Amino acid sequence: MTITEIHDQIEELSEKRQALWHRLSEGLDPGVKTEIKELDARLEDLWEALRTEKARIRFGEREEIVRRARAEERLERAA
Repeated sequence: MTITEIHDQIEELSEKRQALWHRLSEGLDPGVKTEIKELDARLEDLWEALRTEKARIRFGEREEIVRRARAEERLERAA
């Protein structure tokens, strides 16, 4: 998933959540409350995915980072 796609999903879900909060302000509705919690969980996952993707773009794949770190450790031990 690209950064743009993640942003689009975050924006769409945030708008849905805003509408649900507005409905909830009109009166207590357990169904709406549950839906807001589900959206919050999904948004949290999307924000984590966005941070992960940005880190991957900036620093490279996780496996490559680990490989470089291990190589640096070997060099430090050899020195």
